Amino acid sequence: MLFTPYKIGDLALPNRIIMPPMTRARAANGNVPTELMAEYYAQRASAGLIITEGTQISQQAQGYAWTPGIHSTEQVVGWRSVTHAVHEANGRIFMQLQHVGRVSHFSLQPNGGAPVSSSPLVAKGVKVFIDPENKGPQEGIGEMVQHSEPRALSEVEIVQVIQDFASATRNALEAGFDGVEIHAASYLINQFIDSQENTRTDKYGGSLSNRLRFLREVVEAVVGVAGRKRVGVRLAPLTTLQGAVDDTPQATYLAAANMLDDISVTYIHIAEADWEDAPKMPATFKEAMRMIYHGTLIYSGKYTKERAEVALRHNWADLIGFGRPFVANPDLPERLRYNSLLNEPNTDQFFGGGAKGYTDYPKQSKP
Repeated sequence: MLFTPYKIGDLALPNRIIMPPMTRARAANGNVPTELMAEYYAQRASAGLIITEGTQISQQAQGYAWTPGIHSTEQVVGWRSVTHAVHEANGRIFMQLQHVGRVSHFSLQPNGGAPVSSSPLVAKGVKVFIDPENKGPQEGIGEMVQHSEPRALSEVEIVQVIQDFASATRNALEAGFDGVEIHAASYLINQFIDSQENTRTDKYGGSLSNRLRFLREVVEAVVGVAGRKRVGVRLAPLTTLQGAVDDTPQATYLAAANMLDDISVTYIHIAEADWEDAPKMPATFKEAMRMIYHGTLIYSGKYTKERAEVALRHNWADLIGFGRPFVANPDLPERLRYNSLLNEPNTDQFFGGGAKGYTDYPKQSKP
């Protein structure tokens, strides 16, 4: 089933293998995408769909050094070279739009200010990557530090962030993307949704419907620009990524799925926990998601070919994301089709650097 075609929105996909978002931290000065990034994505165009690394919608939205943005003219131009290269290789590509919220550092923020969140809470032990000596991505040398203490967004500022998502969507479409994915899996939007991360007492806090309000308003703004068929949303329902904790995660995220079904976004992308000894997402939850949400369901998180086929066969998923395997195997769909050996990724080159460990992985010889 992995190799059967699938239609998402108006896009005909050649297979059900997705390249999910993966931070690679190789943007140039001004967080502008480069020709090297264009080569990287084009190499992987045989994926049914590529979803880019998380791309900040504003400077305030940035949480790590050397990650690309989509809020300046130069960034739009840089991304246009990426989409052109992918389309020339017959690929399809969505941009993931993100605002990291509190998972940032004052050195990355406008005028060295505090990061923002739903609430002024610190997630202890949650670190971000900074470049304190401004050496740039080519060196690949930086430092992991505890995220800075955030401040709570005012209601006026929340409106501005929503407008930033809409503006970033316009920029992404201008840059040639086939659609956008809203990152609601572990950052700012998640910090509004999860009960232990949101201490607000206004219309964006307290009840579940209030905690989902920010997600709904962001999605409606983005859909207003791109249309429902070109918008997906990523969620991380049962994980504790970036310190996000909810008291009743199954109820919370099934409610979120129901809301997204009402808006009719084209897909929900579920991020499963992918670390060692992580809790497994129960089949009953996946079945409930399928009952509640009637669009395309994508699952990512430590999938193998065998596990992916099980998910498709049980109708839990329509598309499957393979993350780390795509780092080292630009021709991953072909390798999976023929059960070929996979290249091992160079973990030292995941973040920052140049072509090494990025665009220099070999493709397999034709069988």
